[in-house]
Amino acid sequence: MSTAEAVHVDPEDPPHAARERLARAVRHRVVLAAAPAVLYLVVREVGLFVLVLMAGRWDKDVSRALTSWDGQWFLGIAAGGYDDVPRGLVDAFSRRTAETPLAFFPGYPALVRWADGLPGVTVVGAAFAVSLVSGVVCAYGLHRLGRAVFGGSRRAGLVLVVLFAASPMAVVLSMTYSEATFCAFAAWALVGVLERRWLLAGLCCAAAGLVRPTAAALVLAVCAAAVVAVVRREDGWRPWAGAAVAPLGLLGYLGYVAVRTGQWDGWFAVQQRGWDSRFDGGAATWKFALLVLGDPRSVLELATVWFLVVAIALVVLGLRRGLEWPLVLYGAGVLVMDLGSNGLMNSKARLLLPAFTLLIPPALALARRRTSTAVAVLCGAVLFSAWFGAYAITAWQYAI
Repeated sequence: MSTAEAVHVDPEDPPHAARERLARAVRHRVVLAAAPAVLYLVVREVGLFVLVLMAGRWDKDVSRALTSWDGQWFLGIAAGGYDDVPRGLVDAFSRRTAETPLAFFPGYPALVRWADGLPGVTVVGAAFAVSLVSGVVCAYGLHRLGRAVFGGSRRAGLVLVVLFAASPMAVVLSMTYSEATFCAFAAWALVGVLERRWLLAGLCCAAAGLVRPTAAALVLAVCAAAVVAVVRREDGWRPWAGAAVAPLGLLGYLGYVAVRTGQWDGWFAVQQRGWDSRFDGGAATWKFALLVLGDPRSVLELATVWFLVVAIALVVLGLRRGLEWPLVLYGAGVLVMDLGSNGLMNSKARLLLPAFTLLIPPALALARRRTSTAVAVLCGAVLFSAWFGAYAITAWQYAI
């Protein structure tokens, strides 16, 4: 019998036919279109399932855990605006002035307020809905990024979605926090940069500037890329327009706070007075890292230090792998803002979440591995993220 005959498989063989049907189903355009959303939602559902288990162990209410800390501020602003936030909300020193709520950017609570206006929707339900929809929109943006980068593919995009949804502090994507909304705008702004769709990049960047101060890193990346396009005389007037629009959201809100407080640096002053948060070049972070590594006091603090170390390594990896420089610039910018702020050290792992571009090199590497290897690694990441996020808002008693 010939070799060809020896390896021939009867196409009517049931196992083979089942595999063929499964392969065709996976390649169906509806499945391909839904894949980023489905993967994101499945990963976040695993996180919520583990959270329910952890909440029962620590006798915590799940809804209260998901709306705690900054989430209460966002809900208060969404319900009553900056001038009618519940009096029980205070800063890190248990103080409260008329200016304290201005520390929180308006983009996310504005979306919550609009959703709250729908019939039968509560403000808490609206906040969860905005976070959920924002996460799905971000997933599609990340999938597009994973396909658009050099060496990218549809598979790499899907891996990137899973890695993002399984980031160590991805639990905040399911909370009444603004990270999911910011990341959605940031992802699509960077898609605009890579695809040279400068109006998309500028508008999404401007919207992100109304959501979180981390938009400073995004503004830097978008405007720098636009300037390069202008110098190279590419794309006509569009890079000019993108660069002009990109900083408007961030500068607009900082200007609003300046007028409200009567100080040109009003937002920074509110942050420093209420949370002792300021840019110190990394001195406080360095001191914190040495203290925790020398005498670990908690799982969250020790893990936070190592997350920061891994993030630095991922910046180097991105540079060595030739990742598009605007993506590296954005990720490094987010990391510098995180490392350079003294702030609450417990929040540093959460503040790394928007640096999702640092996950692109690992996503590209995993996408080239065998499916079994990639699935095993991603499942491990999902389980760790689910446990760590649940631990951070149940067992851990301080703000994140």
